[in-house]
Amino acid sequence: MHRVEHVMGFPVSLRIDDEGDFAAAADAVFAWLREVDARFSPFKADSEVSRLGRGELAEADVSADLRHVLDLCEHYRAATGGAFDVRLPGRGLDPCAVVKGWSVQRAAELLTRAGARRFCLNAGGDVAAAGGPWRVGVRHPEHADKLCTVLDLTDAAVATSARYERGDHIVDGRTGLPATGLLSLTVVAGSLTEADSVATAAFAMGADGVDWAASLPGVEVFAVDAERRVLRSPGFPVAAAGASAA
Repeated sequence: MHRVEHVMGFPVSLRIDDEGDFAAAADAVFAWLREVDARFSPFKADSEVSRLGRGELAEADVSADLRHVLDLCEHYRAATGGAFDVRLPGRGLDPCAVVKGWSVQRAAELLTRAGARRFCLNAGGDVAAAGGPWRVGVRHPEHADKLCTVLDLTDAAVATSARYERGDHIVDGRTGLPATGLLSLTVVAGSLTEADSVATAAFAMGADGVDWAASLPGVEVFAVDAERRVLRSPGFPVAAAGASAA
């Protein structure tokens, strides 16, 4: 099965290589992601996040899902000394950096419960994979038609934070200024919840974020800094020479 839909502002592709009928599971995946977009988007005026950000909803009254997301946001704010912050002055509440990975990981778990054992769920370049190895290309931070590395991903997730798609959109909460110490940072972890959150949090920290992310248990990092130097943790799963991305 291969299916692609545009959800949450980016293309989401699902590939399942198992035998069997997974149409209902795929329907559930995309229905869940559409629900997340409606409930958690800061760009939709009637979403739960927007209502909380405007003070129309008390934190004590938020849903269990949003409470979990906010707890994750606070965890990474504290862990980065405030570099990662979803409540920046003048920008309102924006937990997208956590919501994306968390929601896609939940979607991957829906597939697992439905019996899928080998699949690749790609949400705008962030990937949750079961089985494998899946070969995943990491885009060059300055050349859209090139890759800077290819990795082998097995029962894991990978996420990249970078400046090439949305410019200097990640802000260092300690200074209120755009984070410009890195061009791109890719994180491999056991879940996309962690990979996506850590990638954004580390990027907000600048060059110091590479060592911070690499020090986390089960996390591997590949980064290109502002001086075009490549930084890579020893266990980053680079594919064999000559491999191409799937």
